[in-house]
This record gives sequence, C-alpha cells and structure tokens, in this order.
Amino acid sequence: MRSFVLRQGRVSNAQQRYYDEMMAKIGIPYAASPLDLDAVFGRSAPHILEIGFGMGETSATIAETNPQNDYIGVEVHTPGVGSLCKLIAEKGLANQRIIQHDAVEVLRDMIVPGSLDGVHIFFPDPWPKARHHKRRLIQPPLVAMLASRLKPGGYIHCATDWENYAEQMLEVLSAEPALQNTADAATGGFAPRPDYRPLTKFEQRGIRLGHGVWDLVFRRK
Repeated sequence: MRSFVLRQGRVSNAQQRYYDEMMAKIGIPYAASPLDLDAVFGRSAPHILEIGFGMGETSATIAETNPQNDYIGVEVHTPGVGSLCKLIAEKGLANQRIIQHDAVEVLRDMIVPGSLDGVHIFFPDPWPKARHHKRRLIQPPLVAMLASRLKPGGYIHCATDWENYAEQMLEVLSAEPALQNTADAATGGFAPRPDYRPLTKFEQRGIRLGHGVWDLVFRRK
C-alpha cells in the first residue's frame, strides 16, 4: 500500500531556495519511531494531519486562520514542498510542519494511535480510468489505519471534484466500523463544506462551470 505515484516535476528557483532554507527549520525527517507531536510544536494543541497538500495554498491558509491548531503536511513532491515552505516563511506560520515521505509509512511508523484530532485529504488524484481505481488513496486498509490514529471524536475530512471517487470515498468510509458519518441521508451522506476549508481557484472555476465538489466528514466513535 502506497499513498502516491512519484512524478517528476520542475522545481523553480524560488521553491528550491525556500526548500533549502525552511526544511531545516520546519521539516520533520522520516524515522521509524513514534513522533512526540507536542514536542515537535513546543506546545499542547489539537494536531491535524494533511495527506497530499499539493502546492500548499490551502494548507497555509488553514494554518494561518486557525492558529489554535497545529498542522503536519505530508507530501512527496518537492515542488509542492518548496511552495509550502515559501508560504510558511512569508506568512510567518509557527503551527505548520512538513514531512516529505510516503504517508502510509508516516502513519504506520510515526503517528501514535489515538494521537490525531483530524485528518485532511483534499482533492487526491482521482485516477479516473476504471483500471486505475486500485491506485486511489482512499481504500479500506488506509482508512482503517487513519481511524486508529484518531482520538475519539477526531475527524477525517475528504474532498473531491470527481463524483465517482466521491461515491467510492463514501462507501469506503461508511464501511469502517470505527467511523461515523457527520452527514445524514438527506444530503446523500455528503457534508457541507466546513468553513475552515477555503475554496481554491480551481474549485471556484469549476463551480462557475457547474462542476460538483463533494466533502465527506467522518468522526471516530
């Protein structure tokens, strides 16, 4: 089980500069040992893990507008890591850290069971072709691991703009016995977009064109 397919992407000069400068300060090296989240941030606060933050705009906005929480972003692609490093530096964020590694191994080896207050997975690769659906991130083994890392009452928030993937997410999350949907049948099991998740430029364009976006929020029982 892997959380990504590695694709080569060009790293801009600015991304590389901020990557080199910031990862020494806010990067958490992968290690096959439990991570003390309070020690990482130097305080006790709610801990939110994000898997696959892309170029980091949403991550930085959420961290900036919710300073009471601490956020750990997990991403493998260097251009995105460099981009978020730049945003963290520009915004002066003290509540954001980055792990550049496979999220499955991070969850398995570094995140203690019952230690997370939330998990964000926004617009993961939809792998639209049917023969590639097995590559999708939201699968039963990963969801079971995520649920085990949540505190009671902790949440998993997924979002996608692919209806077929939204339906698969709903099916997989609903089948995990440790989780409960926060939405009811009247909404088809999908949640309204929480205020903390900002609309991306891509998402705003899609909405103008009549494209759908589906949010799912499940809580640990």
